[in-house]
Amino acid sequence: MAEDLQINKGNKAEQYQSIIPQIKGLLEGESDLIANLANIAGALKEQFNWFWVGFYLVKDEQLVLGPFQGPVACARINKGRGVCGSSWANQCTLIVPNVEKFPGHIACSSLSKSEIVIPILAFGEVAGVLDVDSSDYNSFDETDKKYLEEIVSLIVI
Repeated sequence: MAEDLQINKGNKAEQYQSIIPQIKGLLEGESDLIANLANIAGALKEQFNWFWVGFYLVKDEQLVLGPFQGPVACARINKGRGVCGSSWANQCTLIVPNVEKFPGHIACSSLSKSEIVIPILAFGEVAGVLDVDSSDYNSFDETDKKYLEEIVSLIVI
């Protein structure tokens, strides 16, 4: 597939429906996890222009920063800490409309206002998370949850 994305400016669902086949094309024939995570983060950042899009991978009982797009980020997160660590501990997607109201939120950047974190499951265990931050409050909803979970399901670990 060509590396140029076709960016759709329709409603949120239409944007996801446009970018998902393109992400599938980027992943097709590529077996390297880091390359695939990097392309997913890049495609999502380019399509939605979120503040931060990236991955943390479980290594040695911590989430360790993986490929991302955006400003520098926390390198390690403990299980149960912050939104990412809570998503890992509970094995579920978390939508946080206002990160300042999330108990134990880890402020990698004061510019982040809302967040969604989707666990990446492999063999029934969380192998990592997709973390997306917005500089606006209330940026994420069930539409994001549905489509980002679909995107995460494409990741082979």
